[in-house]
Amino acid sequence: MIEVLSDREIEEMLAAHSVGRLGCHADGRTCVVPIAYAYSDGAIYGHSSEGLKMRMMRKNPQVCFEVDEVDNVLEWRSVVAWGTFEELHGVQRDEAMRTLLIQFLPAKATATTRYLESSRAGVKDDRAVIYRVRLYEKTGRCERSAGRLVRVWE
Repeated sequence: MIEVLSDREIEEMLAAHSVGRLGCHADGRTCVVPIAYAYSDGAIYGHSSEGLKMRMMRKNPQVCFEVDEVDNVLEWRSVVAWGTFEELHGVQRDEAMRTLLIQFLPAKATATTRYLESSRAGVKDDRAVIYRVRLYEKTGRCERSAGRLVRVWE
């Protein structure tokens, strides 16, 4: 049976993950992309190079964000949230970088962590866009299996 996640479960799920899907819409076109993110103080923080996603969010800052856990078709949790995109500059950009560093530095080296490490070392990459999505609505659902799945075709 599908259940509603509590506010606490929604917050825990957003904080526990580092990859989600960001949906944006502009000029009659919708795009959903996976992003690496950090969650802090009710906002999603991310970074991106210039491209379709950034152009769309600049035109229409209203976005949707989704994160999920799927064990199998009968055991899953999902959070969907809506928010407003903000491109960050100056002190806000630096603070967002710290939030992202805290989230990703324990991970093995990836393009994301290499970028964040170079930023921490003082190497500026102004091509990267650091952004925040302030969430204003969140919802969550789950399904928990009551027992072992039985094969009905036998």
